Amino acid sequence: MKTKDFDYYLPEELIAQTPLEKRDESRLMCLDKETGELSHHHFYELPDFLNPGDCLILNNSRVLPARLLGQRLPGGGACEVLLLIDRGDKTWECIVRPGKHLRKGAKMQFGNGELKAEVVDVLPDGNRMVKFDFKGIFLEVLEHLGKMPLPPYIKEELQDQERYQTVYSKVNGSAAAPTAGLHFTPELLEKIQAKGVNIGYVTLHVGLGTFRPVKEDDIEQHDMHSEYCVIPPETATLINETKARGGRVICVGTTSCRTLESWAQEDGHMEPSAGWTSIYIYPGYRFKVMDALVTNFHLPQSTLIMLVSALAGREHVLHAYEEAVKERYRFFSFGDAMFIASEIPKIGENSENPDVSTVSEENS
Repeated sequence: MKTKDFDYYLPEELIAQTPLEKRDESRLMCLDKETGELSHHHFYELPDFLNPGDCLILNNSRVLPARLLGQRLPGGGACEVLLLIDRGDKTWECIVRPGKHLRKGAKMQFGNGELKAEVVDVLPDGNRMVKFDFKGIFLEVLEHLGKMPLPPYIKEELQDQERYQTVYSKVNGSAAAPTAGLHFTPELLEKIQAKGVNIGYVTLHVGLGTFRPVKEDDIEQHDMHSEYCVIPPETATLINETKARGGRVICVGTTSCRTLESWAQEDGHMEPSAGWTSIYIYPGYRFKVMDALVTNFHLPQSTLIMLVSALAGREHVLHAYEEAVKERYRFFSFGDAMFIASEIPKIGENSENPDVSTVSEENS
């Protein structure tokens, strides 16, 4: 298949620049992966589409305030460092700007000198190995000096840093948020559990590769980025028990999906696992464990829209995106969500979300 087969038209004004005041008031498009049938709801209605005995798998990775703005030494010229991967011994693989001034041996400082750094190596892909010098705990220094590394398509300043974290984020390490989880509130999670749906957690530290476009014409030629992920014993057990009872495994976000599918055995059995994954899911892939998916709307020609197309079919997905544009859904990280499953129950569409014809007239 060709990369251009996963393109779609998106007006720039539909790219959400800020989160909604209330997380779960995002809109929710339901897509039947077998029939392509669509319905329009709000995210707080998600429990209506879940069944007792299902399990919901969430990625509890937490975004690091990984963007550091500082000065080059000597001279004081501005510099920017984006932390990617902790390589140990106070050394991180980073993206730096301006690259031409930050060669091996270059020194920098951040804040009032509380954090100092030196470029100790230049990697073949242009990334830098940067060794930091600080007192105390690095994470606390980052919390004080670092900024949230928002995606390049978000131009607005984020007023509340916690709005780019899920309410259940726990394990520090991501360079970007697992954004499908941003819609959940503690109250909504309680409501889901009260219905008899079990919740399990995995960890996948999201890398900036998630925003990297597919540049090859043929999707099979794309070189997928690697990310570190963990499936704890209790989550593996939950998934196996859910499957044995006939329940569904529902992933929240493509990161949870990629974590499970990376380590699932061919028959869907899960074992506790940890390691790096570069799994690349596109149409033709057979899902081993995931039955349904909660996800946001993704960039054109991205590996993420390819993953969603592998689950629901390219034609169904592109039609859903076309309807989302027509209905003026909000796109990408701070945007609205989809629930993709089979045999989605018929539940009355929210009166605040008129049918397609009405919305088209209102926005024409």
